[in-house]
Amino acid sequence: MKSETFFAHETAVIDEGCEIGNGTKIWHFSHIMSNCSIGEKCNIGQNVVVSPDVVLGKNVKIQNNVSIYTGVSCDDDVFLGPSMVFTNVINPRSAVNRKEEYLKTHVGKGASIGANATIVCGHDIGAYAFIGAGAVVTKNIPAYSLWVGNPAKQLGWVSEYGHRLTFDKDGLATCPETKEKYKLENNQVIKM
Repeated sequence: MKSETFFAHETAVIDEGCEIGNGTKIWHFSHIMSNCSIGEKCNIGQNVVVSPDVVLGKNVKIQNNVSIYTGVSCDDDVFLGPSMVFTNVINPRSAVNRKEEYLKTHVGKGASIGANATIVCGHDIGAYAFIGAGAVVTKNIPAYSLWVGNPAKQLGWVSEYGHRLTFDKDGLATCPETKEKYKLENNQVIKM
């Protein structure tokens, strides 16, 4: 489907009631289900499913084979790595309908979630957090934090550009790429 405002490959399926922003690209075999809101300049890779009522901000990059289930929202500039997974029911059973029990998951601005990571529903990912490949997130993730493993454990802190931050005795760190300053206080990082 070609549009004056967004591109969808001919094999993509877009259900009724969706809002799709200018400059967004939707690639092969992806399915955008009803009532989704997708911001400007998003890139939705091959074989992606965006379930009903999902909200994606601007410039969200979704790699191949990702399913974003009802209850998930992503702020601007989020990166979702190949084959990463969101859940939306804490105790699924095939014979039990739990559509009224979907738990929400929010991914903050600029956060990155690595390939094959799993985000268990009901846990939010803070702005600019970095979830490593294969990690299994079972709790809320603070902004600017770096998490790896199963279950995911915090390994440190990262800048908005994804570089590890090393804090001095005064709780100050500098991004090696941008030279922007960060402060660690009460187990929270803020950009100065």
